[in-house]
Amino acid sequence: QVQLVESGGGWVQTGDSLRLSCEVSGGTFSKYVMGWFRQAPGKEREFVASISRMGDRYYYGDSVKGRFTISRDNAQNTVFLQMISLKPEDTAVYYCAAKEGTSLTSYVSFRVWGQGTQVTVSS
Repeated sequence: QVQLVESGGGWVQTGDSLRLSCEVSGGTFSKYVMGWFRQAPGKEREFVASISRMGDRYYYGDSVKGRFTISRDNAQNTVFLQMISLKPEDTAVYYCAAKEGTSLTSYVSFRVWGQGTQVTVSS
């Protein structure tokens, strides 16, 4: 059974940077398109970024373009989310997710989820 475990969340100030990690176990990591999503209190879950199985294609949500970078290390079974220039509106629980197939934008196909890691950005 595939399991995803996020780490790296925390409390930061506006303009700071943070890097999230998501380690995958129980499956063949390179089979999965990986994604990051986030959910703020009272809001729907929002797509943040996704990366292809080989790490050569990326897709970002409009609100994070130019500030967040997704990457992966298939040797370490880990996907990362580097976040810079953080804003209070980035405050949310960040979730890592995995899907089979090749599409980076078929969000409903993300079937395996981590437990989430909290990111809080203070003004």
